[in-house]
Amino acid sequence: MSAVTRSATRTPATGLGVQGLPRIARGEGSYLYDTAGKRYLDGSGGPAVYAIGHAHPAVNAAIGRQLEDVAHGYRYFFTSDALESLSARIVANCENHFPHMVFVCSGSEAVESALKIALQYHDARGDTSRRRFIARERSYHGNTLGSLSVSGFEQRRAPFEGALLEVDFVSPANAYRPPPDARGGDLGTWLRDELENRILEIGPERVAAFIFEPVVGAAGGVVPPPPGYAAAMRDVCDRYGVLMIADEVMCGAGRCGTWRALEFDGVVPDIMTLAKSLAAGYLPLGATLYSSRVHAGILERYPEVQTGHTFTAHTACCAAGDAVQKIVADEGLVERVLRVGETFKASLRSELEAVDAVGDVRGRGFLVGVELVADRDRKTPFPRERGLSADIARRAFDSGLVCYPCSGHVDGAGDTIILAPPFNSSQRELDAIVDMLKGAILSALG
Repeated sequence: MSAVTRSATRTPATGLGVQGLPRIARGEGSYLYDTAGKRYLDGSGGPAVYAIGHAHPAVNAAIGRQLEDVAHGYRYFFTSDALESLSARIVANCENHFPHMVFVCSGSEAVESALKIALQYHDARGDTSRRRFIARERSYHGNTLGSLSVSGFEQRRAPFEGALLEVDFVSPANAYRPPPDARGGDLGTWLRDELENRILEIGPERVAAFIFEPVVGAAGGVVPPPPGYAAAMRDVCDRYGVLMIADEVMCGAGRCGTWRALEFDGVVPDIMTLAKSLAAGYLPLGATLYSSRVHAGILERYPEVQTGHTFTAHTACCAAGDAVQKIVADEGLVERVLRVGETFKASLRSELEAVDAVGDVRGRGFLVGVELVADRDRKTPFPRERGLSADIARRAFDSGLVCYPCSGHVDGAGDTIILAPPFNSSQRELDAIVDMLKGAILSALG
């Protein structure tokens, strides 16, 4: 290897627990390779994005064909085969609940569009006072000002306070760490009452929507809700004319073992966002889906939804998403995630049971969180200064495993490692993820 190549291998940048980022060279299936030739098993799909692994020939070919024809036909002048095919797949995957959608280029933009659609819906119906959103603490919905405003993620909000929207927050739906007042009772009922009381405090005529992640991602370290939670929230929203927005940017498009994460809960929101697993990182793509009721409400006053931008429904991006979703459907990968995801979590629990610092292994499908605690019985987090999740992630990375650390979900402390492997990961690869993560945890604790 030349001196030039060696010096280009690492940069001074700092990643998620990794000091000095290696330079990526190529990907193949569940593996990535840097310019030094080192191989990494992608145990978290990056940030829960790479649903079918890297460099899939069918997706690359579909993108290439689209680029040979036309890269981008402006959405407001043209439709396209790629757009129409992907839209039809999404409608079918959502069981016709969402016949209307806007395509964007990121999850943040998808959430931003969801907020705007909710506001436009109420405005069109004459409910012009409905301008407030209710969200949850320990949530993350994106990095635009609007999506950040509805994020209960103090570390990411802090530099922008004073410029964000006024948003009301209710408690996280975390059965492992319930609110103090809810301990010993039915958590779902307590959270339902909290949301209803907050709506009444604000005034129902002022509340536009309630937004939540069906399974919380980076802000909480993968937190599925308690049974019945989503249905209870749906009931409260319906009672007061409040729209329900399900942010499925991380947990949707099959990641949890059902194509819609909320399908598991038997609940249909009014508006839903998608991104990460939709085009699986091959090209940037997100989507905001909304119901016929919302669409009809907007049309009472406006000719169309007033959101979108230059690259809305970018043709090549839609071609990538369509190719990814065809593979997911043809290979039955969502069903595989549901089936194999249970054995994956069971394997993690079994291998980590003897590690006293592992407090909880939770999640759905191929979205799993491993929470670390200083005291398992008391669920006491490690001190923030310890930086344990970042330490584990760095050690895993050095050994050739990519995992996603998150911290701060317990009053600024708290450590969780997120695993979100590709849907088509082999059993051998899943076993290796478990083994390598266990090694990194023991190394960090030792």
